[in-house]
Amino acid sequence: MIRAVIDADRCEGHARCVARAPELFDVDDEGKSFVLTGEIPPELAGAAAAAAQACPERAIFLHND
Repeated sequence: MIRAVIDADRCEGHARCVARAPELFDVDDEGKSFVLTGEIPPELAGAAAAAAQACPERAIFLHND
């Protein structure tokens, strides 16, 4: 499985991850993105990668567990 982590210190709230993969990411009340699920199923791996690549701060990290 793949796991996504967002570095909250790097995230500036552009929400490009949410635009690319709303089933995986959302935005909190402060405008910072967060991960909705602990494990990303294989069928959403492409969406997770697209979201990580779209982040201008490179705040999203994908880990293969």
